[in-house]
Amino acid sequence: MKDVRLLPWAGEGGKPCYLDTDGTGRLSRMADTVERVQLGMADGLLDHVADMLADQRTTPAQLRFLLARTSEALTDVRRIAESRGARLAAAACAEPQA
Repeated sequence: MKDVRLLPWAGEGGKPCYLDTDGTGRLSRMADTVERVQLGMADGLLDHVADMLADQRTTPAQLRFLLARTSEALTDVRRIAESRGARLAAAACAEPQA
């Protein structure tokens, strides 16, 4: 059964990108890899945020830069969550009812 998958990157103008897939193709594997990288980067960023917030010498410019990167990471994580949630819902609908 083929499904439409929200990809972990945006298209032109920030529009969402979708892939009509059965989940086994090269683009699906690439999307899985990109998701892993994005989640890893978000995890590393959280460690950096904790360090910078604890450091009283952190400047406003550094905090603005950190906030911009955090916003980007949250956008990526939200897109991944939406994609995975949609795939879970589709899988649940596809399961035979007992």
